[in-house]
Amino acid sequence: MTGASTDSPDPTGWFEAARFGLFVHFGLYSLAARHEWVRSRETMSQQAYDRYLNRFDPDLFDAPQLARTARESGMRYAVLTAKHHDGFCLFDSALSDYTSVRATGRDLVREFVDAMRAEGLRVGLYYSLLDWHHPDFTVDEHHPLRGTAAEQEPRNMARYRAYMEGQIRELLTAYGPIDLLFFDFTYPEKGPREWGAGQLLSLVKQLQPGILVNDRLGIPGDYVTPEQYQPDRPLERGGERVMWEACHTLNGSWGYDRDNHDYKDPALLVRMLVQSVACGGNLILNVGPTGRGALDPRARAALGAIGEWTRLHARSVHGAGPSAFEAPANALYTQVGRRLYLHLLAWPLRHLHLPGLAGRVRYAQLLHDGSEIRFQEMDGTRHEHNNLAPPNQPAGTLTLTLPIARPDVLLPVIELELDGQE
Repeated sequence: MTGASTDSPDPTGWFEAARFGLFVHFGLYSLAARHEWVRSRETMSQQAYDRYLNRFDPDLFDAPQLARTARESGMRYAVLTAKHHDGFCLFDSALSDYTSVRATGRDLVREFVDAMRAEGLRVGLYYSLLDWHHPDFTVDEHHPLRGTAAEQEPRNMARYRAYMEGQIRELLTAYGPIDLLFFDFTYPEKGPREWGAGQLLSLVKQLQPGILVNDRLGIPGDYVTPEQYQPDRPLERGGERVMWEACHTLNGSWGYDRDNHDYKDPALLVRMLVQSVACGGNLILNVGPTGRGALDPRARAALGAIGEWTRLHARSVHGAGPSAFEAPANALYTQVGRRLYLHLLAWPLRHLHLPGLAGRVRYAQLLHDGSEIRFQEMDGTRHEHNNLAPPNQPAGTLTLTLPIARPDVLLPVIELELDGQE
């Protein structure tokens, strides 16, 4: 795919073709290194939290290297936290002094956007609807100052809404085409009315007509965003299938969390990617750079392993989607036109039976090395010779003959070339 243009007649087409994205959570909380909600969790005052502002120096934040890593990992778009719940902005804003530009002279959103475009990736920005720094954002259940005298201060959400709209206007007019805007998030104490959701969404679409917006304003958006759980079927709204993106972390934390070692195995992450595609969705996988802005070794290792898999198997996910065929046990299908991809979650002993595919497959091969897989069609009337199938295997079954040794890849994939099937 090419560039970050939003000129396509169908602005959703790139999203469903991409299937795999990078989320980047970076900010002052990265210095605390104990979760991006550290200020709320520890009910820090602004003065206490400012110790991170005074030491913020992202000298190892290398946007071009981050973009190369994303591309080499098989990702086709990337989203950066332009502003998280703490209110600190990684962009140049005329409406706030609480920015990376004032703190360090660096506009990290500009660096990120330019670097991602240079690598041919689509560009997304995250913007938190919460703001624990802004004096007009009312104190609620998540606010660090809950339970303090700040709850009695006069605060004006109308002024805060005007501030949000002003910053969204800055983000969508100062950085060229933005492909995706990820708002976060609606909860019981604050919803569409507090955000001015309809007006805000209208502004976004007016400024960037081709942009995709998620569903976290509390009103329907262009796609839905299940977080930290993996759908196992297509998602629907009102009986209609919707675009969706599963949002996952490497270790349960979005921001850098130094002492959290609960990292997901790369094989699991690849399986989550494939399951998303098989169910008609995307996967966006998060990294939380260190306080100096670099990816830690564990994140680099995970992305490197995923990248090695996608280097060999990209066409089974990019541009792919669900298949009408029903996959056998311990397997997932994705499909692109006449190419059906069989992802084997468990390696069978010698033979694999595929109901309904007899007479439909022209050729089969292991995708990682292009080696042929031989197959035979079962007639279902007898115990086939050479013990290829159990008695009474259903008619229309295609049986693959596999090597005994499982391929040394995170998730083996067989590419089936279908005959006359779209």
